[in-house]
Amino acid sequence: MLSQDEFLEMLDEIADEIPREFYHELNGGILLRPEAKLHPASEPWRRLWVMGEYRRSPTLGRFIYIYYGSFERLHGDLEKSELRKKVRHTVIHEFRHHLESLAGEHGLEREDARFLERYRYENI
Repeated sequence: MLSQDEFLEMLDEIADEIPREFYHELNGGILLRPEAKLHPASEPWRRLWVMGEYRRSPTLGRFIYIYYGSFERLHGDLEKSELRKKVRHTVIHEFRHHLESLAGEHGLEREDARFLERYRYENI
């Protein structure tokens, strides 16, 4: 796994690939969190790691968290090029949440809810 500094460098490169217009009202930007985060619906026998989150706060504004520790746990054995694809996918996913939020859309939220339903059903 890349060190946290190397991961941050890769994340910055990916962030630079995103069109500037997508950052409209994303006043908090993209923040790298060191921890691994389990989803609240995660089961002990099949962990569900949170790779990234889009957040809105009345005091902090809009921002994206990327969880280094979650990537380390789930994808720590990947080659750098494969890890980059996973990180890029997560960043784009979170930007879609941001853009849909600005537009008053909820398509990705519904997709995420369907994913969680499949996860729960498979864990019965």
